[in-house]
Amino acid sequence: MTDHVDGNALAGILSELFREDMTTATARCAHCGDVSVLATAMVYDAAPGWCVRCHVCEDVLMTFVRAGERLRIDLRGVTALEVGSTNAVRS
Repeated sequence: MTDHVDGNALAGILSELFREDMTTATARCAHCGDVSVLATAMVYDAAPGWCVRCHVCEDVLMTFVRAGERLRIDLRGVTALEVGSTNAVRS
């Protein structure tokens, strides 16, 4: 498998869809049940899309594929996604 970056790489693409900082959102892996912030996920950038994997079991959480002006998101590896101020990093 090629090198990956952490889930912070998702900030740009997710900001097109959500107003919250989604790197602080928690996701539950459908395979192993781990609940972690998306910033800890492993992101593989392979044109024309991105593959996001669980940092614990390495199963696919989600994929993003860009086709022109359209963006296709597959969340089949996520059983829960929680967004909100309780997930925000506070200074």
